[in-house]
Amino acid sequence: MPFAVGRTEEGCDVFDGRWVYDEVSRPHYGEHECRYISAQARCQAYGRPDKAYQRWRWQPHGCSLPSFNATFMLEKLRGKRMMFVGDSLARGQFTSMACLLRRASSKFAKSHKHFRSHGILRARKHNATIEFYWAPFLVESNCDNATVHKITDRIVNVHPESINKHAPNWKGVDVLIFNTYMWWIRDTNIKTLQRSVKWGLEYVKEMKKEDAYRLVLKRMVRWVEENIDPEKTRVFFTSLSPTHYRSIEWGGKPDGTCYNQTTPITDPTYWGSSASKSMMRVVEQVLGESKIPIIVLNITKLSAFRKDAHASIYKQQMHELMPEQLANPNSYADCTHWCLPGLQDTWNVMLYTKLFYP
Repeated sequence: MPFAVGRTEEGCDVFDGRWVYDEVSRPHYGEHECRYISAQARCQAYGRPDKAYQRWRWQPHGCSLPSFNATFMLEKLRGKRMMFVGDSLARGQFTSMACLLRRASSKFAKSHKHFRSHGILRARKHNATIEFYWAPFLVESNCDNATVHKITDRIVNVHPESINKHAPNWKGVDVLIFNTYMWWIRDTNIKTLQRSVKWGLEYVKEMKKEDAYRLVLKRMVRWVEENIDPEKTRVFFTSLSPTHYRSIEWGGKPDGTCYNQTTPITDPTYWGSSASKSMMRVVEQVLGESKIPIIVLNITKLSAFRKDAHASIYKQQMHELMPEQLANPNSYADCTHWCLPGLQDTWNVMLYTKLFYP
């Protein structure tokens, strides 16, 4: 496989393990050291009083993860492109990667394309780029503007050519990491834009979210099969990122959220309601049928334990908060996105592992 330099220990499932508190090797970088962290993930700057969430290390059962070596990774990416495609959670993983690699690069040059939908960081010394491309559904949708979009009014184009709105921007990328999930799970059904083959007309139809998700992932797989050379390019898919809006699920108060949570969940059987097993099965089935290898970074279970790692109330708020909200922090806690440094650095340790030690 391209980029591979070794192999993971036989029988080792790096996604099955536990969180270990580690004050020696974590965090990988300081919040103040990475200027790429957005105001939605800069939790210390917005008043988070604890730092323990930065110091947990993922320990697989019966084996160990390789240490993340930024200098080695940048050298392997010399003259190459790495791109994260998806929504704000994919952007968080992109930002984490930029922060992890920043120490090994003398300077990143920053640029944007397509009205900020395509962010590019170039490590000039290595002629390597780390990129983020905004496409919350991968295919065309009415949420394709990176700054102006509403999850409540979303309509997803699922006709066969719908991926062509974005996909030309992915060509020539050497490491491609897809992600789409969070925008799908608000309701049971989702509005889709479809096309009549007979009449050539477009119409809106509600579909069960699993069925629409399957169609979109099939569009992605078909594009990968037609456009990717597996001897040159590696393709990954970051699995479902769970939320933590119901603390009763881990034995907390009935009206609690991730607010004021400072330690991970330790119950190895925990699986919250936000990580849809039916959607996970769709990922497994569709990607498993691909003729080109698509490696699933199965971060769902390890992230499900991290009720402590969300931005919660410690972020820039998009709107001025009402007095009743301020009186009840649970009401405006962001239990979807993650603080940096933090959990998403581990996602990238997994990416590093599967890229170099498949």
